[in-house]
Amino acid sequence: MAPSSEEQQEKKACIIDGKAIAQTIRSEISTEVKLLSEKYGKVPGLAVVLVGSREDSQSYVNLKRKACVEVGIKSFNVDIPEQVSEAELIAKVHELNANPDVHGILVQLPLPSHIGEENVMNEISIEKDVDGLHPMNIGKLAMKGRDPLFQPCGPKACLELLSRSGISVKGKKAVVVGRSNIVGLPVSLLLLKADATVTIAHSHTPGLESIIREADIVIAATGNAHMIKGDWVKLSAAVIDVGTNAVADPSHRTGYRPAGDVDFDQVCKVAGWVTPVPGGVGPMTIAMLLKNTLDGAKRKMEQ
Repeated sequence: MAPSSEEQQEKKACIIDGKAIAQTIRSEISTEVKLLSEKYGKVPGLAVVLVGSREDSQSYVNLKRKACVEVGIKSFNVDIPEQVSEAELIAKVHELNANPDVHGILVQLPLPSHIGEENVMNEISIEKDVDGLHPMNIGKLAMKGRDPLFQPCGPKACLELLSRSGISVKGKKAVVVGRSNIVGLPVSLLLLKADATVTIAHSHTPGLESIIREADIVIAATGNAHMIKGDWVKLSAAVIDVGTNAVADPSHRTGYRPAGDVDFDQVCKVAGWVTPVPGGVGPMTIAMLLKNTLDGAKRKMEQ
């Protein structure tokens, strides 16, 4: 049953400030990086590989490289022309695998159409797979009693936002809307490991609205702007919006503005907690990339 208008007017969701939480985590990472430097004379290193000159990819890569510098992680900037062959790109990955100063490797996706993404990603050493997307890491994530070396950054960010906002996952009903390899599937596995009861929904799920209304926790990762409406959400639910969409807005200089998968203004009147777009999952995903790089470095240095 949808909440009444009176109930909606009485409520105002707690906005989960992903930017502020991410800044706290970056400060924690910076402190640990300094300790590693003092103890071992080395700092963590992250190689971010950019193929081609896509404007959106360049923007994401610049954010990641800047974040490394801010916390004291050494950034290895690998910029490769779009015409590179798959074999040449794989050879570069092997070179980074062998570099002891590199503790994490991130190949920015998407890659040009003539390169097989799976072929390249499979060549990243599992010990440097800070994106957490190597089949062995995902496989261990899917198995009870096993732990991957790294968890995927976006899904890890979702769980960290819940945890740092004091939202318990154990025993809760969670609905994940979306089933991508990057977010939907791995975040479902992380929720299961945290003892939630998980439903995975998608574009072919019948009765989607009624399924979402049963959820204590909603993870929206569909790639459809404002798909999830206020009357789809249970009173006091926690809603994590992973969506990154562009919607037309003539008032912006670009003619577009960022928007999530959730109708934020509506959901705020119903949910207990909700993440904004931008300023929610996005900054946290980069923070989790830094954390994974730090953890990879600690694992190697402390052997």
